[in-house]
Amino acid sequence: MVEPQSSKLITRVRFPSSPPLEGNFHKIRIGLAGADFLLYRSVSWSCPDLLQLGRPLVTTILLILVVLAVVVFLVMKSQQRGSGNSATQLDDAKADARQAIERLGGQVYNLTGSDDASRQALADAAERYNAAGSQIDQASTPVQARLAKQTALEGLYYIRAARVAMGMDPGPEIPTIDGQKAAGAVTEAREVEFEGREIAASPTPSSRTPNYYPGGRVAGRPVPAGWYSEPWWKPALVAGAWGLGSMMLFSSMFSGMAGVPYGAQEFEAGGDPNADQGADAGDQSYDSGDQGNTDNTADGGNYDGGGSDGGFFDGGDGGMDFGGGMDF
Repeated sequence: MVEPQSSKLITRVRFPSSPPLEGNFHKIRIGLAGADFLLYRSVSWSCPDLLQLGRPLVTTILLILVVLAVVVFLVMKSQQRGSGNSATQLDDAKADARQAIERLGGQVYNLTGSDDASRQALADAAERYNAAGSQIDQASTPVQARLAKQTALEGLYYIRAARVAMGMDPGPEIPTIDGQKAAGAVTEAREVEFEGREIAASPTPSSRTPNYYPGGRVAGRPVPAGWYSEPWWKPALVAGAWGLGSMMLFSSMFSGMAGVPYGAQEFEAGGDPNADQGADAGDQSYDSGDQGNTDNTADGGNYDGGGSDGGFFDGGDGGMDFGGGMDF
């Protein structure tokens, strides 16, 4: 029943005698939208009170919508900013890699080997030049671009080796590449017999040791830098795992050598992973004083030590069978 109250046009709705729906509650319908309310039978509600019931709900919904809109906006801006940063990083990484690749290409096309050692080193450098070009063309992330640069830097090590073999100035020292410091280097001439063959290692090139390796990891194990009579690491490079005879060969070849401070057990375990911590393996730019050299005919390049894993490619012709199954 609706009762006007003096000068105030306030109406109250009472249901003292209507049958309750559930217990002491009554159901009423208010507004054009037909919203149903359950009211306690002994409580009086004025129309303004009923209208005010919806205001907090509407305000809450609006606040939630505003917060959601702000969150969506911030997420979209963050994604756009992240995409822009990723694109910039990729472009920078590609430009950095191409600088090393172009320098390697200049050296490959301008140098001609004069003996077996230099010709083999230049062939290895050319192989890495081609591979680096393919890698940079397919690179879609900064990490992939860095791998292309590592391949090019490894090729520049072969360029330096070829220049040494030809008696030319090797140019400035090259920062160490990934895995190189841990692998060590050949510091004395060695020759061992393995499976009926004579395998030699030397710190310098010769007609007996024309196969150079800059040092690094092959299939997870260290291979010291040096010149060898044959690329004894090639079977592991091709198969992705070392043969059972690899430990015996390593022990015979490098046991007690000052430049290789680990034994066959460490070789099997992958060497010392902490040995490269002091190496300069960061992606730095070329020396600013050398950037003007565009003819690529001078030194082997003062470039950074982004480095490679030392095991992407073979080290020349030939190979050897270690026998037995693979030693995983």
